[in-house]
Amino acid sequence: MVYITHSPEETEAAGAALAERLSPGTVIAFRGDLGAGKTAFTRGLARGLGITDPVTSPTYTIVNEYTSGRVPLFHFDMYRLSSADELFDIGWEDYLERGGICAVEWSENVEDALEDPFWVTIEKTGENSRKITFEGGYGCVDLGL
Repeated sequence: MVYITHSPEETEAAGAALAERLSPGTVIAFRGDLGAGKTAFTRGLARGLGITDPVTSPTYTIVNEYTSGRVPLFHFDMYRLSSADELFDIGWEDYLERGGICAVEWSENVEDALEDPFWVTIEKTGENSRKITFEGGYGCVDLGL
């Protein structure tokens, strides 16, 4: 399924619409260049899960945890990791066992450790427009956008 958004708000709305359909334990693997809108999409996921905390990029912390919603959201940034081994060193399996949604930016750095993720590819198509492609278990769901 492919969606085109024309503003950061529309990108967030796509994330919020998807969040309403996610099951606990889902791993979302993002693909997209720097500035593509991965964090904006994750802000929408958080909103759709009922999380009211501000969502920021976990670039320097590697993972941000948001637990105030109906399901926890664990927002990972794997930009600084160079292998799946490093992912396991930070407790990846513990996060999976907690039953939240794991949103993984720069997933290509740890792709071999991700079992059957839901892929979200975000591409810039203009100053504010984005092409968002869903692949995997939720890829055929109409988000009503």
